[in-house]
Amino acid sequence: MDVTDFFSLQQKGEIMDAIAEAEKNTSGEIRVHLENYCFGNTLKRATKVFKKLGMANTAQHNGVLFYLAVKSKKLAIVGDSAIHEHVKQQFWDELRSGMLDMFAEDHFKEGLVSGILSAGQKLKEHFPYQSDDVNELPDEISFGKY
Repeated sequence: MDVTDFFSLQQKGEIMDAIAEAEKNTSGEIRVHLENYCFGNTLKRATKVFKKLGMANTAQHNGVLFYLAVKSKKLAIVGDSAIHEHVKQQFWDELRSGMLDMFAEDHFKEGLVSGILSAGQKLKEHFPYQSDDVNELPDEISFGKY
């Protein structure tokens, strides 16, 4: 199976809608990236993808990446430096754990949507929407090796 087919067209739309909804009330940026395999440390791989997607270049350093290696069954969440300063590691760990619980029941889309909306709430608390805010990164899901 090609990783681009992991979610149906409708599910992809619902995930992108969740990103748009989460970003509506914050200057933060959220991305989702899927690839088939992750060999080695998942967080290191996700951090590399975070940089390759240009997420480290946002004006306020408040981007969040949800990285999923579907065939390896691995998940990592990477928050840029500014949001990571505001939330404790426990938030990321609990968010990841809740998502993995949903994934274990094959509720991948629901798990991602839940995680995205939760991250959006945290971003809203610390980086509320500003009238001059621009969407710095695309809301589309990215796929494959970087």
